[in-house]
This record gives sequence, structure tokens and C-alpha cells, in this order.
Amino acid sequence: MKTVKFIVPGAPKGKARARTVRGRGGNSFSYTPEQTVLYENLIKCCYRQEANSMIFNDGQPLKVTIIAYYPIVKSTSKKKKQQMLDDLMFPTKKPDIDNIAKSILDALNKLAYRDDTQVVTLHMEKHYADEPRVEVEIEEIEITR
Repeated sequence: MKTVKFIVPGAPKGKARARTVRGRGGNSFSYTPEQTVLYENLIKCCYRQEANSMIFNDGQPLKVTIIAYYPIVKSTSKKKKQQMLDDLMFPTKKPDIDNIAKSILDALNKLAYRDDTQVVTLHMEKHYADEPRVEVEIEEIEITR
């Protein structure tokens, strides 16, 4: 059973909505914001470093676990910081958990798997940490017949 684990360094980022603008001739077009493109490229690089060109088989059901670790603001008191690190407080702030998942899953399309429709189980968590990051694990779900 194949499994890949990798870490995306830095604060978690959610997928921003596509922007639509009007051109000179009155035509409109949509584009993905630059920050989203840069973050998705970082995700791809981190995956490539750990996966050694592995791609999950087409149609293979997958389980993805995403754990987002948010930074702790420097002005936070020692007591409050320890509560955050001990999971007595959780980040109930942006980016939304579903937007984090969207950025990770979309970035891995056609790289880790043919399409994110292969993901049939998704587990997500948000925590605080001294080192902000996103930990991702992709694993095949074994089909028993």
C-alpha cells in the first residue's frame, strides 16, 4: 500500500477565489491570484521532494490527512501560548479549513493523482505551533474483494 507524507513550510494558506476583470474590449477574463499560484507551486515542490515521482494509480481511492499548524502571534502571553501548544485553544480564524484543503488537493492534481475525485476520505485539523506548517499524508485505501 503506497503512502506519501510531506510538509509544506510556513503559515497555512487557503485557496483564493479566481478574480474576474473586464478587458479593454469589454471582454472579461478570470485569473488565479498570484499568492495562490505561488503557494500551490510550493506544495508541488514539497510533494516532489518526498514522493520521488510517485503517482497514485488512476481510479485508486485515496485517504488524505491534512494538519495545518498556525503561527502563534509574538505578543501572546506565555500562559496563553502554552495553552495553544497544549491544544487547549484552537485557531478559529482564517484561512478556513476547507480552503486549505482546496489549495492542497488542487495543487496535487495531475501530480500525485490523476484527479482529486480519487480522494474519498479527507481528515483535517487546525492547531497552533511554534513552527507554522501544513503536514500532508496521502495513502491508498486497500480494496478487499
